[in-house]
Amino acid sequence: MARYRGPILKKCRALGITPAELGIDKKSKKELRQTRKKASDYSLQLKEKQKVKFIYGVLEKQFRGYYDKASRQRGITGENMLILLESRLDNVVFRMTLAKTRGQARQLVNHGLITVNGKRVNIPSYLVKKGDVIAVKENKKDKKVFEELKSGKSLGLPKWMEFDNETLTGKIVELPTREDIDPSIEEHLIVELYSK
Repeated sequence: MARYRGPILKKCRALGITPAELGIDKKSKKELRQTRKKASDYSLQLKEKQKVKFIYGVLEKQFRGYYDKASRQRGITGENMLILLESRLDNVVFRMTLAKTRGQARQLVNHGLITVNGKRVNIPSYLVKKGDVIAVKENKKDKKVFEELKSGKSLGLPKWMEFDNETLTGKIVELPTREDIDPSIEEHLIVELYSK
């Protein structure tokens, strides 16, 4: 699958997000230049869509699929779309602090190191459900990536999941709500863009 391989900090600056939102602890020395020209509605909507796609690491076709699925569900389309993105397995692995970035989480899932309800899942876009148990495969728990997790405590774990550092096992207590997702995302702009 294709993914963005360009300069991360430059893209973060252009989209107006901090690298910490992606799990990257680098700091950019350059500042974003302010333009005098007022941004059009379309440019604001497009920038918001690009920002969300970049944060979750999905491409246009897959992102459009999430929007279409969210529009068919009951409720607010924008919130439904963010909940679908937040429920992806690679994002859940990142939120459980099994990986430092979503890219690393995607790689862990692709390589078959993660199980859902005891079965190996190697699809990063797999959508987790309430009650699912996500764990590191038994024979992979001694890998260097997971060793430092066993001794430490998980910081910043969302309230919609539980995680045990010693067994490297987590559980989805409930599906995330809009309050659990980054408040800086303005999903209504994305809905406006796609509904034209």
